Amino acid sequence: MASQLYQSIEILSRDKGIDPEIVVGAVEDAIALATRKYYKTQENMRAELDKETGEIRAYVYKTVVETPEEIEDPINQITLEEARALAPEVEVGGEIRYYKPTDVLGRIAAQMAKQVIFQKVREAERDTVFNEYNHRVGEVLNATVKRVELQDVIFDIGKAEARMPRREQSRLEQFAVGERVRVVLLRVDRAAKGPQVIVSRAAKELVQNLFQSEVPEIYDGTVMIRAIAREAGERTKIAVMSRDKDVDPVGACVGMKGMRVQSIIRELRGEKIDIIEFSEEITTFAEKALQPAKVSRVSITDLGEKQLEVIVDDTQLSLAIGKKGQNVRLAAKLLDWKIDIKSEEEKRQEVEQQMQGVGGPSTPIEQVSELGESIIDKLVAAGITTVEALADMTPEQLEEIPGIGEKTLEKISVAVRHYFGQYEEGEERPAAAEAKADSEDAAEEDATAAAERASLAEEEEALELGLTQDGESGPADEDSEAEGSGLINDAVAAEAIEEITETGAGAEFDGGVPVAPGTQNTSHRLVETAVTEDVAETAELREETDHDAGNGE
Repeated sequence: MASQLYQSIEILSRDKGIDPEIVVGAVEDAIALATRKYYKTQENMRAELDKETGEIRAYVYKTVVETPEEIEDPINQITLEEARALAPEVEVGGEIRYYKPTDVLGRIAAQMAKQVIFQKVREAERDTVFNEYNHRVGEVLNATVKRVELQDVIFDIGKAEARMPRREQSRLEQFAVGERVRVVLLRVDRAAKGPQVIVSRAAKELVQNLFQSEVPEIYDGTVMIRAIAREAGERTKIAVMSRDKDVDPVGACVGMKGMRVQSIIRELRGEKIDIIEFSEEITTFAEKALQPAKVSRVSITDLGEKQLEVIVDDTQLSLAIGKKGQNVRLAAKLLDWKIDIKSEEEKRQEVEQQMQGVGGPSTPIEQVSELGESIIDKLVAAGITTVEALADMTPEQLEEIPGIGEKTLEKISVAVRHYFGQYEEGEERPAAAEAKADSEDAAEEDATAAAERASLAEEEEALELGLTQDGESGPADEDSEAEGSGLINDAVAAEAIEEITETGAGAEFDGGVPVAPGTQNTSHRLVETAVTEDVAETAELREETDHDAGNGE
């Protein structure tokens, strides 16, 4: 029959859920330590418990070696010759025991033994809890609220206590002692001072377990949960897909009139849940993940870094981002991609800035010959390599460049203005610029002369057509000279042609000799006309004769 001491050890072991041998070992270690402390010895000491009588005996033991030369620790080793004097049957490697009386141990030794026993039992209990729950991490457990310690909630999970810290709680939940809830086993912390099992109500595994319990299609594998993103107490997004084309995954999770999802929402104390159909196409999945906002377009900006750019209408931007960025943050967690969300107006401004930044081709600064090699070297050393970059700089920025003073600054300003063809009033242009301006003026004069020639040609053609506009050639009709007849007199038309072409009979009497009949540009003809004194006198005489004839009439 077991002793009363051993029966007490068995009861303690059952309450703590540990092996009785562990408690017995703890008691033996405690008695051995107390005995060594009492006798003030450094010898190796053990204790043993007799289960039948309940007697605990402590003894010192020494290891047997063959010769004195092999002794390394005289306190804990003994030679074979000395050991056989005490026990003839002992062999090398055996032990010789010296029992110590334990009835002389006082209150202090007993208190020390008690502390050692409690420590050993506590360590054994923690090891048992660790071995029991460590392989069940992520599992949903049924727990009962045992007590509330400050911001932590302590649960009874059966063989151990579990602790739920504040960060693993939902802000919508408050617990009462004795309430039964479902919790997720988060981890087992062997080094914790209090309960070492850590549970959570904020983990996404809780939502997954609740859907498996409420939705038969998920439980039997017809509908799969592909991703979950959750902010406990606020909102949860869950992506589901169906293995059967005839089964709607979203409808199966919602249930008839929303009964299934409403049951889960009640369990989570009113937390909002968005159920989204999963898609292998990331852009399509992103559009659905950002619901209830309507997305205009989605593009992949960096496939390696997994970055997306989402464009929404200006009126949908706040809805897509959500309260404090919650909607887009949950969508990014659900996709496991980075999302950069922009409105149509922001994208348009970004494109305009990019177009402005592209600009025209840059011109090397060496093209500005007026600067000189020394100034160009200083500018290039400062990182200014194009004329456009130099033109965009302010005088203050240029003065910060080493070697650029006021005179050099003025020279740079003038050179840049000259390069872009800007000159102040009265400022002389370089020879190259003047040659360019002369060529432009000459081209303008040629264009004007060509226009004049074209105009005269049109007038001449019209007059020639007027000679026969009645449809017949020959002398003009007598009635054609009548006013309002609508016909042009042939003689008048011929005279007009001679005047334009300067080929008429009066050309020689007007002081000029026709050189190139038919030329329309009269300025060139006048330049080539040679005027003589005889011709001038003849013209003057003719003028006087006409005047006298007029007076006679």
